[in-house]
Amino acid sequence: MENIISEIIGYVVIILMVLYTLSSFTIFLKKDGKKQNGVIYKERIYMFSIHFLCYVLLFMYMKELQLVIFYVVEIMLLCFTIGLFRMFYKQISPVLLNHMMLLMIISFIMVARFSMELLLKQIIFMIIGVGISLFIPVIIKKEKNFEKFGWIFAGAGFVLMLSVFIPGLGKTLNGARNWIGIGSITIQPSELAKIAFIFFAATMLSRCKDLRELIKISAVSMVYIVILVIEKDLGAAIIFFITYLFMVYVSTKRLRYLIGGLGAGSAGAVLGYTIFSHVRVRVQVWLDPWSSIDGKGYQITQSLFAIGTGGWFGLGLCRGMANKIPVGYSDFIFSAIAEELGGIFACCIILIYIGIFLMFINISMKMKRRFYKLVAFGCAVMYMFQTLLSVGGCIKFVPSTGVTLPLISYGGSSVISTIIIFSIIQGLYVLNQDEEDGFEKNRKKRRVKKIPKSYEER
Repeated sequence: MENIISEIIGYVVIILMVLYTLSSFTIFLKKDGKKQNGVIYKERIYMFSIHFLCYVLLFMYMKELQLVIFYVVEIMLLCFTIGLFRMFYKQISPVLLNHMMLLMIISFIMVARFSMELLLKQIIFMIIGVGISLFIPVIIKKEKNFEKFGWIFAGAGFVLMLSVFIPGLGKTLNGARNWIGIGSITIQPSELAKIAFIFFAATMLSRCKDLRELIKISAVSMVYIVILVIEKDLGAAIIFFITYLFMVYVSTKRLRYLIGGLGAGSAGAVLGYTIFSHVRVRVQVWLDPWSSIDGKGYQITQSLFAIGTGGWFGLGLCRGMANKIPVGYSDFIFSAIAEELGGIFACCIILIYIGIFLMFINISMKMKRRFYKLVAFGCAVMYMFQTLLSVGGCIKFVPSTGVTLPLISYGGSSVISTIIIFSIIQGLYVLNQDEEDGFEKNRKKRRVKKIPKSYEER
């Protein structure tokens, strides 16, 4: 009987996810505000239904009373997030808010499938992230002189990234020295430094006037990347490099900078392959993981087995072998999703990520100030390229780089930094709405003509 119920719930969850994904793209075809609001509420019904049904499955198989408590706490967090954002920022993008909450829900479900202890930490990380994010839109709206803080942003980023080299504080995990430990808490400074890096690059590029200044900015940016390479955090180094390169292209509109940067990056990749043995190992494993299926290739082969076994409809939550995927709750969580919730569900997640990226780009294009335009664009590129590396590493499209799937993978620094990025974009969206409303009011005032009260006044 349990198997039948599990099968039915699994199919319903897939249908709900497909409906949510379709509505997330078709909502923009509706011009009427009331119809759009109707779609927003339907999306929330879909996501909360997915949350509830998946927790029913988890409870059926795990029989953990803690799940009920965690479920209630998660519902409260999601409802508070909607309520607080709508209370303080009436002009935020509800579509973007829904997408953020959907990714949070998927994260809760998948992390709960692996560990109650990890789920508790993930909930705490989400609460911290949402708490911080509530202040960011108002800061963006009130602070008009971000362009003056370029070197402060650069310094903050360097302090964060260099903190891993402090004796007794820095930690090496999975071969990379890119963590700091404070008691039982571990933090990945590069996840927070990437926000400072975006603001630094946007600040300096927004007022860059000639090639000389561009070279100076690029030199500072390269220091970030070199530090990450020394830390052996190659995934973050690639993300920083690609983000900066495309920000330069958008700022200067010169294709030769983009082509030249890609050429330099390719040369750097070849050099890194020659110098660093761990890079050679990762590339060799990517090219032929089957030759070392019991050794270096174990991680990627288990990922591919999981995706292939799940098929289009998945095996069902807790009915697969996701625990056999190394760091399946973090770097390879996409593989675990594909195995147990199915390929259709996983494809819908990819489409949601693409939709978020397009919304980020759209907000960037609408911003009038060059600085804000570059900030939004930098956030979009960094967010989407991280997604590409994470999913690509799971499906053997690119070598595994140890990059997490934004807002779904377990991890405090990653979760908090991603929520902050969403909040930055929401702040820019609110700022743009205020500017458009102010422009419209001024335009109407200019069109109003004084009408005489009586014939004698003419």
